Amino acid sequence: MADCERIPHNPNQPPLVVVSFMNNQFQALSTPKDLPLLRPFLLDLFCKLAYQEGDFVLSSGQRSSYYINGKQVTLHPQGALAIGRLLFSMLPADTQAVAGLTLGADPIVSAVSIVSALENCPIPGLIIRKQPKGHGTRAYIEGPSLPTGAKVVVLEDVVTTGQSAMKAVDRLKEAGYQVELVIALVDRLQGGAELYKSAGLMFQALFSINEIREHYQGSLDQSS
Repeated sequence: MADCERIPHNPNQPPLVVVSFMNNQFQALSTPKDLPLLRPFLLDLFCKLAYQEGDFVLSSGQRSSYYINGKQVTLHPQGALAIGRLLFSMLPADTQAVAGLTLGADPIVSAVSIVSALENCPIPGLIIRKQPKGHGTRAYIEGPSLPTGAKVVVLEDVVTTGQSAMKAVDRLKEAGYQVELVIALVDRLQGGAELYKSAGLMFQALFSINEIREHYQGSLDQSS
């Protein structure tokens, strides 16, 4: 992310230090030079913890020979921190909030928001309910109230058809916010990117499914 437009950076504050577990040793990483190291670390974590092969039915109703349980990584302590660091670096400078559809996006939104505060550039997080709250305000959106027209980036764990993130986009626009960008951890390359493009949205993903499967197969070949 570019220089923060909300809170000036304090040059006297030391950089955020991240501790990552790599090769059975804790290794101190400091921003921003370590960002290139976090991506391969996260890719390895996805292959070890989240990627599975078998016969699965996806949330879209489609059948698949593989499945990615993103929560195994997004709820992993070092995984969540790496996600927060990497996605924060991808946000446009004018981002005023990050948001996502519950439940898959919840830890991602929280991770990015926490990292933003540690980076002296606080960005609030919003959680989008699938159904309105059953009592009180009956709201779809949980989180701080933002001014009309606020620019919100939608976050997602795994994109297949793209419908889940679009539900979040629609709710945010109904609330009067601007959404121009969706960022996902993994793109399964099954129509999500095309859906976002047709809706006038930009889309970025940390990993494609091809990259994850190649890395997974490579790790199997090395162990055999």
